[in-house]
Amino acid sequence: MATKKPPNPALPPVVPRSPDGGDAVVLERHTQKIQPPQMYQVAMLNDDFTPMEFVVMVIQEFFGKDREAATQIMLKIHLDGKGVCGVYSRDVAATKVDQVLDTARQAGHPLQCVSEPIE
Repeated sequence: MATKKPPNPALPPVVPRSPDGGDAVVLERHTQKIQPPQMYQVAMLNDDFTPMEFVVMVIQEFFGKDREAATQIMLKIHLDGKGVCGVYSRDVAATKVDQVLDTARQAGHPLQCVSEPIE
């Protein structure tokens, strides 16, 4: 014999009724504003030791520029102290920086490459 009372059955959830009094359920649509990902520019810094041809080769290889565009970027680096090679998402920019730095170290050059957020 059971000495306990059976629990009360759970009440069904309250469902809001439609404005016209029908049994339809009305859901509110909330639009979400999605921000595009933060972009980063990959820039090379000038130094007095890395050969210009090496810089042009690195820009062509890792940033997909043709010889003319790579030469223009190299001249900007040389004259202004810094030149932007490309704009990428954070992970891609970090990978490009690592590739450039590894290649420069293997060749024995002190070339510096950084990624900076774009505002």
